[in-house]
Amino acid sequence: MDLSVVITGASSGIGLAAAEQFAARGDRVFLIGRHPRRLAEAVERVTKAGGGKPACAQADFEDLSQVRDLAARLHDEVKTIDVLANNAGGMIKDYRVTGDGYEAAIQSNHLGPFLLTTLLRDCLSGARVVTTSSRAHHDGRPDPADFHKDPGYRHRYGAAKAANVLFAAELARRWPDVTSVSFHPGVVRSNFGEGPLVRLFYRYAPGLVPADRAGEQLVWLATAPADRLVNGAYYVGREPTQPAAHASDPAVAARLWEASEAAVRAE
Repeated sequence: MDLSVVITGASSGIGLAAAEQFAARGDRVFLIGRHPRRLAEAVERVTKAGGGKPACAQADFEDLSQVRDLAARLHDEVKTIDVLANNAGGMIKDYRVTGDGYEAAIQSNHLGPFLLTTLLRDCLSGARVVTTSSRAHHDGRPDPADFHKDPGYRHRYGAAKAANVLFAAELARRWPDVTSVSFHPGVVRSNFGEGPLVRLFYRYAPGLVPADRAGEQLVWLATAPADRLVNGAYYVGREPTQPAAHASDPAVAARLWEASEAAVRAE
């Protein structure tokens, strides 16, 4: 059976590789990306992979109004979603506050995906939500009481990735009809990060994981039989793995969910 698949962060890296693999399976893919040129190039690549020309939409998760517009469009054009891949986000070099008033890393990696997912709730019955996290979640803790503070460069990204793990687990608890997992894709060769040195590292450093292999992990998590998965778990490879203690506390996850709801609906 072909699936209806929505992928954020689909214009490069893991998201694009996964989109090509879904298309090759015959699934219907909806691509979401920030950069118009990269998104157009991604559409061409996914079209060549099979299944016809995919739908696409441009949206920057550092602007919550764009996330709301995206959700409205998906309601109109997709209606039923079998797989939502929350893959948008990235490592942000400098501290900055978005126009919505939140630190950019926590907004683009967590609050934006949180808002999109919750706005699509009625499209996701029986669906699978796969959220791209990172082993970097060990390096930072999200503060549900303060989404605009600056914990420092490394800790900003770590906090956002810990938020991904907490969100995926809490979604599984709150929405029992949805299968929700997060995963560490490895350190992937991609256009990841900001600044020339970071970009050079993610393109040329030895030992980087090819994007297509990380994409395979996302596709497996999205399509494996439900009895092969642990709902709410954090995966490394195909194995559920215990995350850091601060990213596995249900009480923290519940507080983060409630604070995130308040933040994205504050306007």
